[in-house]
Parts: sequence; structure tokens; C-alpha cells
Amino acid sequence: MPDFQLRRAEPRDVNAIVALIRELADFERLTHLVEVTPQTLTPHLFGERPVVECVVGEADRDVVAFALFFTNFSTFLGKPGLYLEDLYVRPAHRGSGLGKALLAHLGAIAVERGCGRFEWSVLDWNERAIRFYEGMGATVMPDWRICRVTGPALARLAEEPSQ
Repeated sequence: MPDFQLRRAEPRDVNAIVALIRELADFERLTHLVEVTPQTLTPHLFGERPVVECVVGEADRDVVAFALFFTNFSTFLGKPGLYLEDLYVRPAHRGSGLGKALLAHLGAIAVERGCGRFEWSVLDWNERAIRFYEGMGATVMPDWRICRVTGPALARLAEEPSQ
């Protein structure tokens, strides 16, 4: 019997989720990019029109892990997909099966919803995570790169003439 439980995130979890996001950013050496606060995350998780969902992992009544995901769409398959934005398990709980349980839980959600794909990104230097994901049946796509426009570049793009 695992020493943890998974459940859908609730509004009372937002502070813990934001704390875990900050820990993840620290692990990924990206703390300079973190702007999220409980106030900015809450409407996107629990507002009138939520755009993301979250499952948390609890151990001893503490939120020690999370998986934040949303629906995307594959034009080639003509089906929705599930995109895992972030998954994080506190170091003290790694190796307990919690990460595997979160991925399997999201896989079950994807199947239940008729998704054609379940996708996420991994940093190329995170060999431990890559091995873990491959062990779960994932294929790391070697030919694909993420394109991102943000901040001032996004503002400039939005001002480009559309013709």
C-alpha cells in the first residue's frame, strides 16, 4: 500500500502548488522566470473558465507532489490530447512510486477522455527524468524543438501586421 494518495487539486491547495512550482523552478535552474502567485494561479485552476487542471500527491496530509495539465489538440489525429505542463515530486518522496502513479493517473484520464496523445517536455540535461519517462513507455522526440514567444517579443509579434 503506497504511503501517498492522489486527488484532484482544490482551492485550499494553491499555496502548496505554488511552493512546489518554485521548488521545480529551482531544480531546473529557472527561478528567474517564475512569476506565478496563488492569486494569479487560482483563476486558471478554479475560476469561471479554468484552462488548466491539477492532481496533487499527498503524504501525511501534506501536498508533496503535483501534476498540472491541460487539453491540447492534434490536427493530424483529429483528437484532443493531454499535455502535462509540469510534474514535480519533492526529493524526500522520490522513489516512492508517486511520480509513476501521477503519470499513470494522467494516462488514465487521457484514455477516459478519448485523447490521441499524452505529451510533455523534458530538459535535455535531466537524464534521470528521461530514463524514468522512457521506462514508463514514453518516446523522447529527437527531431522536435519547442518554440516560445514571451514578454516583449510577444508584444512585438502581436503588433505585426496580419497581412
